[in-house]
Amino acid sequence: MASKKRKKAAKQAEKAIKKHPKLWLTVLAIVLILAIAAGVYWYFFVYMKRDPSTEDNFGRGPSGEVSGELTIRFLELGNKYAGDCTLIKTGNTEVLIDAGSRQGSAATIVPYIKEYCTDGVLEYVIATHAHQDHIAAFVGTASEKGVFESFECGTVIDFSRTNQSETTDSGARSLYGKYLDCLQDEVRSGAKHYTALECVNEENGAKKSYALGEGIEMTILDQKFYREKSSDENNYSVCMLMTQGSRSFLFTGDLEKEGEESLAALNTLPHCALFKGGHHGSRTSSNDVLLQKITPETVCICCCAGSPEYSTDSAAIFPTQEMIDRVARYTKNIYVTSLATDVSYDPKAWNYTSMNGNITVTSSKTALTVVGSNNSTILPETAWFRENRTWPSYGVQ
Repeated sequence: MASKKRKKAAKQAEKAIKKHPKLWLTVLAIVLILAIAAGVYWYFFVYMKRDPSTEDNFGRGPSGEVSGELTIRFLELGNKYAGDCTLIKTGNTEVLIDAGSRQGSAATIVPYIKEYCTDGVLEYVIATHAHQDHIAAFVGTASEKGVFESFECGTVIDFSRTNQSETTDSGARSLYGKYLDCLQDEVRSGAKHYTALECVNEENGAKKSYALGEGIEMTILDQKFYREKSSDENNYSVCMLMTQGSRSFLFTGDLEKEGEESLAALNTLPHCALFKGGHHGSRTSSNDVLLQKITPETVCICCCAGSPEYSTDSAAIFPTQEMIDRVARYTKNIYVTSLATDVSYDPKAWNYTSMNGNITVTSSKTALTVVGSNNSTILPETAWFRENRTWPSYGVQ
């Protein structure tokens, strides 16, 4: 009986369409317009305004699945000196962490960023601490515009404390002073500026966590030297955890051991698919207290391997044996941006070339891949490592 009624209704509808074709096309167009409007409303007023409190502490939804594609690029900086610059991109959103190593590095960094930040807007910028190998290219030179002058910045998050002075002994503006001047110009142009402490306390409009879209979240982690004085500038480093569903990525600037102890104590740290090796692979960072919490799968180090920049003592040259021994318990997947060449007894006379080069980490729904612009050889398999370092017997094989 029901079947006969459905057939009868179908025939009546067919006759109506033939009799009034324009009317039915109008109805169909209205339905399509309403469907599109509903989709737009859902995206902007439901998805983009969803409540992060319905997710767990690190932005993962109930399923824990990885969503959205994320690329993390560790840059070579155009010279032989150690320094950090990391560009993170998901969709049309970019996050830049640091811009070292010298003011002249702007000539390398700015064009590189422009390849990927095509709209000229860096939605988030993080300056971890006030050492030149992390902030110099924000300033740039007289002939090379720095990052702040070259891009529109949405939100700038930087260090809560510093031991640096705004002027030199002669009264001229120091690099830190110039950084502040460029930052203020950016703020006057519309950028929001918060310190790490304002973020963790969620004060003055700052937030601890920022949703970047497609299940990807950036969280500013707490550590005691946002509030307390340290004799080591490195300990003021801003620390950030990025999550992409069930994957986590940790960035700690040049945080030293006491800072890492605080970071591990004040935060519930997850297993990390990627860890940006602390303080360029020094023996004073990437300590057990942190590594045993994050058990990293991949470690990327921004340094010039074998460089005598800070010391001619082999034990202190980046990446150090002590750091390698600690990381070896968790992973063999260690990557390094640059390699020192022509090293002589004169600590100032050396050159550099690429080791892995610019390191690109791509995290998709199916896999995490690491590719270097020069090569993708892990550190333990390089000639430099075989000549200068050893892999511990207890390490991952």
